[in-house]
Amino acid sequence: MEFLQSVLAFIVTLGILVTFHEYGHFWVARRCGVKVHRFSFGFGKPLVSWYDRHGTEFAIAAFPLGGYVKMLDEKEGPVPSDQLQYAFNRKPVIQRIAIILAGPLANFLLAVVAFWIMLMLGFQSLVPVTGKIADKSLAQLAGIESGYEVISVNNEPTPTWYDFNIELLRYIGDTTELNVQLKQHEVSGTQSSANITKTIPITDWLSGQEQPNPVLSLGITPYAQPIPAVVDQLVAGGRAEKTGLQSGDKILAVNDQKINDWRELVEQIKNNPEKNIALHVLRKGETQIINLRPAFKQQGGKKIGFAGISAQSVNTSTSLIRTVKYSPVKAFFGALDKTWSMITLTVTSIKKMVLGDVSVKNLSGPITIAKVASNSAKLGLESFLNFLALVSISLGVINLLPVPVLDGGHLLFYFVEWVKGSPVSEKAQVIGLQIGLSLVIAMMFLAFYNDLSRL
Repeated sequence: MEFLQSVLAFIVTLGILVTFHEYGHFWVARRCGVKVHRFSFGFGKPLVSWYDRHGTEFAIAAFPLGGYVKMLDEKEGPVPSDQLQYAFNRKPVIQRIAIILAGPLANFLLAVVAFWIMLMLGFQSLVPVTGKIADKSLAQLAGIESGYEVISVNNEPTPTWYDFNIELLRYIGDTTELNVQLKQHEVSGTQSSANITKTIPITDWLSGQEQPNPVLSLGITPYAQPIPAVVDQLVAGGRAEKTGLQSGDKILAVNDQKINDWRELVEQIKNNPEKNIALHVLRKGETQIINLRPAFKQQGGKKIGFAGISAQSVNTSTSLIRTVKYSPVKAFFGALDKTWSMITLTVTSIKKMVLGDVSVKNLSGPITIAKVASNSAKLGLESFLNFLALVSISLGVINLLPVPVLDGGHLLFYFVEWVKGSPVSEKAQVIGLQIGLSLVIAMMFLAFYNDLSRL
């Protein structure tokens, strides 16, 4: 069932992205007077098709891994003399550039629309408040402490953990300084409105690492709200139930070591598989000792203990949740800003990947896209719109790369023609297309390999 959901989410996502991209080519081609034979979603034999009044066939084909717009073109076959004025290759080079450029621009427009709707509908996200700071980490050496909200990184606002991560991603592979602006949050016990700035020097930061985690690599753990060490539910027949633990029991200590939080209790249980531990339990106002012998299971190649208990749920403090919701006008400019920001991040990441600063292991293919699309759809419309915008931007940027076969390769040929006043030779175009096709196939294989290695 989960597989089918992923496939469906992938087809829906790809369908939206491809339709927008190809419609960009189609719309501008029509405005330039080019005759369009077919607008197809998918490759192969059309499963469903219909015609408009201009004679263009709209089709849904069998293999939904892309799409295309087939225009009248002498390179594709003979064109009757009375139709030559409608052929793509007969149009001025500036019109051909506009038609090719329209596809990637349509993807950027789709991203703006998706972000705009997302910001108008509004969403909630966690405030970036620092938790435990690792010893001798970059954050600790810079003087960053627990209980502070991250306001910005190098003057770029970070209202949520997501934004904090995105800003840090820009500096992977760099040697520079991160100026992190913070202010004390109420979880620290006191609260101050005064901002402070800490400087973190980085050198070839996370260069070449597979799936880097910028926040954790700085030594910052997101603040986690305390959870009382009170038993809520027990697994029937589990070690805890057999030992006599009951719902509502509060664990005060384990082997005379004070327990302040549910996570501390879990650590004690995980660290003692098949070993007796003494639980100091508060039940109905009286303290008693219960001896527990956690069972064991394998996790990440390591044997850990478990007892079959769960904690009482705790509502997240409102001070740790930020609601992001704008008016239509503010949301529109916010969407433009987010789109431009993600375009620059994508371009920078591709450049760093080529230079080796970012591992090619971070390249993803259709399997990863399908899984993320399915998960984002489950999380709600806001999450899906954000994912759709990000993939649309990636598709637009990749298509603009100056690689023959891609839109960017065609643009390169047409810009050269525009400058020198004559088309690039057929031989040069054929060689370029062969090189481009090889690069694209190699990139697809690498993306598939990365997908499969993550399964």
